[in-house]
Amino acid sequence: MNQNPNQIENPQVFFAAERTLLAWQRSSISFIALGFVIERFGLFVRFLKLSNDFNPSSIQLSAIVGIVFIGLGSTICLLTAIQYQLFLKTLSPREVPSRYLFQLAPIVSYIIFFIAIGLGTWLALSS
Repeated sequence: MNQNPNQIENPQVFFAAERTLLAWQRSSISFIALGFVIERFGLFVRFLKLSNDFNPSSIQLSAIVGIVFIGLGSTICLLTAIQYQLFLKTLSPREVPSRYLFQLAPIVSYIIFFIAIGLGTWLALSS
């Protein structure tokens, strides 16, 4: 049976790489969200004054830990987008589906990265 020269050799490799990138995006968003929750938890404790021995340094600690988680999540998102794009360069043109917006997933990663950096900066300046 003759193969069509325009036919894709193995799109499973490409789509597996894209699924991996999307899984890393979910993980990075989880880190960012957890960082936001940790940072805002200090504000919540201060608002409710849940403890009689209220310590402002615990609020600063929650802010630092939260911002670190946001930074970690944004870094993961950026590095995995770069890794994905480097991997795409190793594929032959026949392994990438034609008319497929293969740059859409990394663009979403870059958007997540910049939003997370903005969120972390805003939280750092407002703490």
